[in-house]
Amino acid sequence: MFKDRPVIGVMPLWDDDKESYWMLPGYMKAIEMYGAIPLMLPLTEETEMLDYFLESCDGFMMTGGHDIAPEIYGAERSELCEIVSDLRDTMDIYVLKNAVEMDKPVMGICRGLQLMNAVYGGTLYQDISTQNPSDTPHRMKPPYDVPRHEVSIVEGSPLHKLIDCETLGVNSLHHQAIDVLSPEFESMAVAPDGIVEAIYMPGKKVVWAGQWHPEFAYQVSPENQLIMKAFVEACAE
Repeated sequence: MFKDRPVIGVMPLWDDDKESYWMLPGYMKAIEMYGAIPLMLPLTEETEMLDYFLESCDGFMMTGGHDIAPEIYGAERSELCEIVSDLRDTMDIYVLKNAVEMDKPVMGICRGLQLMNAVYGGTLYQDISTQNPSDTPHRMKPPYDVPRHEVSIVEGSPLHKLIDCETLGVNSLHHQAIDVLSPEFESMAVAPDGIVEAIYMPGKKVVWAGQWHPEFAYQVSPENQLIMKAFVEACAE
């Protein structure tokens, strides 16, 4: 029955040009695939409304989208930074901090990883190709369900224990990334150019994030299926 299934809050995507909400089906379908109910939140900074979702949802997915405002990690905004959403930053930060405090599972994807790192004391490259140039391709073109580069899995990390492999081919669609890793997180995967591509918060049930996009690859990647399954199971607990 539906009342026995975990409910996972999904951070909304926002289209600035159309002034409208939107959502990639893969975020929702990957959650549904393992028996959970995805629930897209409204874009708001009204804390009473957000508190309702924090109480009602069993976990949260921090989705991709806009760049993170550099002010969040103590940097000056430069021309390298692309479009930001101050409202989305405010909402995501409030939900993230409270969900972590409540020890609810949180999964960050792309922007979600960047936000989690920035909020807890880490910093970001405002543009990888300028600030950390390398041969590693981070901004691929469609189709997005195929690997673009490999990451090395950190031995002994939760990701290593889950997928039981040393390397993983990942898709890649981002121009910002972790520069200095937050002291609250530990690395789970690293790209060939040294950029941290997956992190976790020790001492928490599941507060994980990855720079790649399982919402595009979950149907064809057994490893991404394991990641999504582990997240949903943690929410169900």
